[in-house]
Amino acid sequence: MNSKPLGLIAIYTRALALLAPEKYLAMGLAAAGVVIAVTQLAEPILFGRVVDALSKGESAFFYIGLWALLGLFGIFAGVIVGINADRLAHRQKLAHLASIFEKTIALPQSSHATRGSGATIRTILSGMSALFWLWLGVMREQLATVFGIILLVPTAFAMDVRMSVILVTLAAVYTLMHVVVVKRTAVGQAAVEEHETALSSRVVDVIGNVTVVQSYGRLKAEADALRGLANDLLAAQYPVLTWWGVLTVLQRSAATLTMVIIFSAGAVLAGRGELTVGEIVSFVAFAALLISKLDALSGFAVRIDQQAPTLTALFRLIDEGGAPVDAPSAKPLRTVEGAVTFDDVSFRYEGAPQGISDLSFSVKAGETIAFVGPTGSGKSTTIGLLQRFLKPKSGRILVDNQDIAGVTLQSLRGAIAVVFQDAGLFNRSIGENIRIGRPGATDAEVEHASRLAEAHDFIMRKPGGYDFVIGERGLALSGGERQRIAIARAILKDAPILILDEATSALDSETEAKIKRALDTLRAGRTTFVIAHRLSTVADADQILVLDQGKIVERGQFVELAERGGLFSRLVAEGGFTVPKTTEKPREPIA
Repeated sequence: MNSKPLGLIAIYTRALALLAPEKYLAMGLAAAGVVIAVTQLAEPILFGRVVDALSKGESAFFYIGLWALLGLFGIFAGVIVGINADRLAHRQKLAHLASIFEKTIALPQSSHATRGSGATIRTILSGMSALFWLWLGVMREQLATVFGIILLVPTAFAMDVRMSVILVTLAAVYTLMHVVVVKRTAVGQAAVEEHETALSSRVVDVIGNVTVVQSYGRLKAEADALRGLANDLLAAQYPVLTWWGVLTVLQRSAATLTMVIIFSAGAVLAGRGELTVGEIVSFVAFAALLISKLDALSGFAVRIDQQAPTLTALFRLIDEGGAPVDAPSAKPLRTVEGAVTFDDVSFRYEGAPQGISDLSFSVKAGETIAFVGPTGSGKSTTIGLLQRFLKPKSGRILVDNQDIAGVTLQSLRGAIAVVFQDAGLFNRSIGENIRIGRPGATDAEVEHASRLAEAHDFIMRKPGGYDFVIGERGLALSGGERQRIAIARAILKDAPILILDEATSALDSETEAKIKRALDTLRAGRTTFVIAHRLSTVADADQILVLDQGKIVERGQFVELAERGGLFSRLVAEGGFTVPKTTEKPREPIA
């Protein structure tokens, strides 16, 4: 993955452009920043006027009063700007977090597999945090800082050109040093982000497989590996931190030297009668104000520079293509009976030989079709094309004579229920997991689906019943219980097309028998696609398609294929499965 960060200007521009939904408030805060900058700039001038008035024995109360009024106004305006900037940044952070999350979960599974869940989580959370602080810094402080510097220079020049040159030189030195350090650390900072992403990915990977780690006694090995990644991160981070440390020392030195020069030049000019004591004081205050603003701006720029790779990764995630989109003329699927046709469909994965070629078959509504074949033969690819996770290179797929390329994705997937090999459960209650099939379902409907899935009895034995929280990926349940929850979810959805993706693999015989009864209930009256390595689960399929290297090499029913002597026969023999004399059809639909 290319991790070269965007330029700072590009990052600033794009980050601020994300505030477009509240651009008028943002512009109002910018205008307030100008006002605050003016009040801050008036203070050094009034300070000098007070000193001159006192040195001449004149009354200084007018200047003192004006100074106090402007100071109070600046404090009040700063509080108002700070509160509104805070609220704006928080609102936009949460709004964009939801938007980016929605886009990310819609990306193809290949994108998630390539990036990894740990890297994706870090990209979103760290990127949004960086955006928040950028927005907050710009709106609350940095706008006033920039305007203050812009207004300070001509104001100082109007008072005395010679003293102003010293201030301009200070600003130029600050800027030059910062540019040099940014260039020196650009590559190193990108490397730091890569190491931090690797570290986060490793943590997520290990925690997600903690059972394996404990079972294989890899506690120390994984901890040591993480320490190694942490050491790599430090090795990349130290040179970057050193440069920023050097920059801080040099900038402090430049600020101190500037103060000395201003006092020295002021003393010489005052001795000549070309500058008053009050004007010297004003320039000293100008220098202090400029130094504080340059420090604030430099610190902010340093932070943005350090977060440039993080923001770059976030923007690349936002820009990543591949998520399926509806055609402009897409229409919802009309009433779905469940007839499916693959018409000469071909697909190849980019940079890999796997895929399918010239796949053609038809399934009548209510039939069960099974896909069998060696690993990599194209079974999952075929199902992925039906759900539009993948897009065919050629050919078309029809549902009830409607090309799925021209229908809305929501209506297509709404017509399909899936039971996966991994049940795909969330760290939520049993009821919430089942309702994923139909969020608006009543308690009675959830219970009815659970009874049909033979899940109600074990659910009621759990503490809290349907309110029992099942843990991450359902680890508080047994394998068979997880599968029956997934089946109940599919029953509740009541979709006309059903996909069973290795739904009974890795289960003991008794549990498999329970699952099979629940699946038979689920299949009744639905067009069902079965992917299975256990051939016992496809014995009663209306049609079996045998795939090899992306092509259909055999098709038919179980007995005839088993006796044909081809690939299916070998699979049956390898599985030690006895060829049944008769096949059992699915039950009739339950009223």
